[in-house]
Amino acid sequence: MASNTMAGGLVTGSNTRNEVNVLHGDEQRPPTRQSVSKVCRVCGDEIGYKEDGTLFVACHLCGFPVCRPCYDYERSEGNQCCPQCNTRYKRQKGCPRVAGDEENFDADDSDDEFQIKSRPDDSDKHHAINHSENGDYNHPQWHPTGSFAGSVTGKDFEGDREAYTSAEWKERVEKWKVRQEKKGLVSKDDGNNDQGDDDEYLLAEARQPLWRKIPISSSKINPYRIVIVIRLVVLAFFLRFRILTPAYDAYPLWLISVICEIWFAFSWILDQFPKWFPITRETYLDRLSLRFEREGEPNKLAPVDFYVSTVDPLKEPPIITANTVLSILAVDYPVDKVSCYVSDDGASMLLFDSLAETAEFARRWVPFCKKYSIEPRAPEFYFNQKIDYLKDKVLPTFVKDRRAMKREYEEFKVRINALVSKATKKPEEGWVMQDGTPWPGNNTRDHPGMLQVYLGSEGALDVEGKELPRLVYVSREKRPGYQHHKKAGAMNALVRVSAVLTNAPFMLNLDCDHYINNSKAVREAMCFLMDPQLGKKLCYVQFPQRFDGIDRHDRYANRNIVFFDINMKGLDGIQGPVYVGTGCVFNRQALYGYDPPASEKRPKMTCDCLPSWCCCCCSGSRKKSKKKGERSLLGGLYTKKKKMGGKSYVRKGSGSMFDLEEIEEGLEGYDELEKSSLMSQKNFEKRFGQSPVFIASTLMENGGLPEGTNQASLVKEAIHVISCGYEEKTEWGKEIGWIYGSVTEDILTGFKMHCRGWKSVYCMPKRPAFKGSAPINLSDRLHQVLRWALGSVEIFLSRHCPLWYAYGGKLKWLERLAYTNTIVYPFTSIPLLAYCTIPAVCLLTGKFIIPTLTNLASVWFLALFLSIIFTGVLELRWSGVSIEDWWRNEQFWVIGGVSAHLFAVFQGLLKVLAGVDTNFTVTSKQADDDDFGELYLFKWTTLLIIPTTLIIINMVGVVAGISDAINNGYGSWGPLFGKLFFAFWVIVHLYPFLKGLMGRQNRTPTIVVLWSVLLASIFSLVWVRIDPFLPKQTGPVLKQCGVDC
Repeated sequence: MASNTMAGGLVTGSNTRNEVNVLHGDEQRPPTRQSVSKVCRVCGDEIGYKEDGTLFVACHLCGFPVCRPCYDYERSEGNQCCPQCNTRYKRQKGCPRVAGDEENFDADDSDDEFQIKSRPDDSDKHHAINHSENGDYNHPQWHPTGSFAGSVTGKDFEGDREAYTSAEWKERVEKWKVRQEKKGLVSKDDGNNDQGDDDEYLLAEARQPLWRKIPISSSKINPYRIVIVIRLVVLAFFLRFRILTPAYDAYPLWLISVICEIWFAFSWILDQFPKWFPITRETYLDRLSLRFEREGEPNKLAPVDFYVSTVDPLKEPPIITANTVLSILAVDYPVDKVSCYVSDDGASMLLFDSLAETAEFARRWVPFCKKYSIEPRAPEFYFNQKIDYLKDKVLPTFVKDRRAMKREYEEFKVRINALVSKATKKPEEGWVMQDGTPWPGNNTRDHPGMLQVYLGSEGALDVEGKELPRLVYVSREKRPGYQHHKKAGAMNALVRVSAVLTNAPFMLNLDCDHYINNSKAVREAMCFLMDPQLGKKLCYVQFPQRFDGIDRHDRYANRNIVFFDINMKGLDGIQGPVYVGTGCVFNRQALYGYDPPASEKRPKMTCDCLPSWCCCCCSGSRKKSKKKGERSLLGGLYTKKKKMGGKSYVRKGSGSMFDLEEIEEGLEGYDELEKSSLMSQKNFEKRFGQSPVFIASTLMENGGLPEGTNQASLVKEAIHVISCGYEEKTEWGKEIGWIYGSVTEDILTGFKMHCRGWKSVYCMPKRPAFKGSAPINLSDRLHQVLRWALGSVEIFLSRHCPLWYAYGGKLKWLERLAYTNTIVYPFTSIPLLAYCTIPAVCLLTGKFIIPTLTNLASVWFLALFLSIIFTGVLELRWSGVSIEDWWRNEQFWVIGGVSAHLFAVFQGLLKVLAGVDTNFTVTSKQADDDDFGELYLFKWTTLLIIPTTLIIINMVGVVAGISDAINNGYGSWGPLFGKLFFAFWVIVHLYPFLKGLMGRQNRTPTIVVLWSVLLASIFSLVWVRIDPFLPKQTGPVLKQCGVDC
């Protein structure tokens, strides 16, 4: 993949001005697919012949084409049934017996009963298969260099054997033999040939699936589901009781509370039922290597393009971005299949120079990481680890090399710090590059597109003379009067420029502060994306977000453990997790708006015993299917069709395409039906824009560059696709790429893919794949939540609202419930605010929302309370989440609900309906503490007023209620306990917020106290003065004077 593209220097240009400037001073083979007459429908190999010369037939009922190795594997490891008709396979001569075989089978094959390698002579041409758990059997999608899954022998994998010590290898083979003996696949007398055992072991390992689904244990999940159903029933009876027993002396409070409780019940259903089918998944990286990294053959792992996005290097420190880039360049993946694209949406010369320093430091850092297999491979976080860094290290040179590398990294940080210090004061004449050329991005809102390749070119080798992954700096063109769509627009520009320069079939996007914590994370994703059945239906593989630098108690639920370890596991059992904006590996074809390949429908079974008039419809359908089969066969010889937005798109597996006119030309060998299915040049341009090279790349299903490309034309085309006017009158941001229309473009993008029928997968390796930084002080955390909630409100008010969008699509109902919950949850802030205010009002007035409790009513209250507790306990039991994380999540749900979510609702309504864009400014003051100093950093924001007011009025209410009970005697204490319970519920949930206000020094800004006390006092005095629950008298007050008149 290495090339000398743009090796000469920074390339800038503007398509609108028709200019490309250089400021200072491999050919990829397309995939091919061979058409054969008799191929296995599982692995794609020739079926082969039996010993008597006849064609091997696995199922004699329907004749579904399956080769002998796939037939043997399905009988020994699968469900022992034909993939098409679901009829149980019968044992054939030469096949080992399995449980359930008919005893009267008279085949005389006792000599061959336990021979695993019983297969035709040409079996070395067979490919190892990969069975996905959904039971689908189709052609593999991935053919980077012909067919990717080959037969496995011990000779091919000497490198894998050498990775183990002799004792470990022997132990591993012995365990495998024991498993085979239990299954009846080998006899105990056959184990005399060690080399044969090794060959058989490697053969069996490569045939195993790359991943497996691990359902939650029934002993854990079934009680959880039972309690959910019980809670639903109890909730229905509870709401019935609340509606039928109004509190007439406090009717307004009762009505408000019932409305709030009904909304809470609806919100709970939206959140709960998508967690009905939680699952976990396990990957097998050793099998991935056995299958795609065979010794003596080209590496067949799929290329991956990495995207890193940043805007302002002064707010997003360059040293953090540099660590993210370094962790990508050192990832455990073939270097010629890794390309890193860094998007600078602020056109900053600081980031440009920082990447130049990063590329130079990577020449020493990358070989150090790979030589000693260190984790993580971001130097800042590796050297700051508080662990024994000598653990598992055996090379005597490690300590010396580590000290030298740490010293070089500290020198690298000093150079970066010098660049940052220099960038704080911009010269009047603007920034100037080292060769004296003015920096093209001096005006951040009006500058040409910029492109620079630092690594991956000829000569850019590490200190050991080995090739490094490609590193590309990208800054898209910006001009006044154009919509740039913030992060979503920057990501779409990266998609296009990477398609022109490298065109990897998969893409991994990271925020600039999220580094790769597990160097094998990409391999984890490939276990799913390169699965021949599941992979072609996947739009992305999402990893959970994990964070560094958060206090031990996680006061403001920054880790989001409940969401990532409970909700996302539940979604993985339906149609897949939602896209959360970072740490996600995409299928490029899914981002282009294509529909997933349709699963083959099994033909309807007909019976000859029925009258002919009963089968007339079936016979008609058979005729149609025959014609359709002929048509698809013709189409298969030339093109592969996929659908996008209801239209057929032609996808060619090979061949060079440089001009859109070639799509219409050269069709002499096609019939009229094939010609009518091809898109015109104009339709391609409407979808993807006016770039022949980019459109050609979208038609290459397996990635790679077209044959015969020259680097100069690719550079010019790359500048063209990042020009500011490229997306005009196209479907970018509407149906293609990251979707525009919300500040949370991630939710919208994933939602559109799932609506088309794509699936996603949630991958949770034991070592977290990625780690990032999160705002840990109260104000920044609330503003982060405000932005997420605002995006949800924007989606709710748009045409993409899950409540009414794409009902004719392929989105599953439970998945729709989950997406509905993601856009409805901010509106829960309104009833939540009312419900948190009601306890204080009840205490101040002596009224209550519930009349005198009967025995039956007490039962429903107790049952609801216990069901809530049991639901939480059982949820923690199957998920493994700690009770502390669960409780922090509950607390911040209230804190965020009465502050950020509430403001997001009103801000979203003003923005969408009235066109008023309001911003909440944040001012900060310095913290005095070094250790978690940011936790105690206070920043004044409007979001703090309402929660503070709620705390004060509830505290005042508690004092007033207790004082009233003391004055009125013993009889008033009983009703008081119910009111105090609700008031303390509010105070306990808001306690982390109160700690955030006080800080370590218990100092609170005067303005917060002033506004909160003022509002609370006014509210209390006005209420006491008005008291709407006292009866109003219209006439004179009549009293007995005590005098007998």
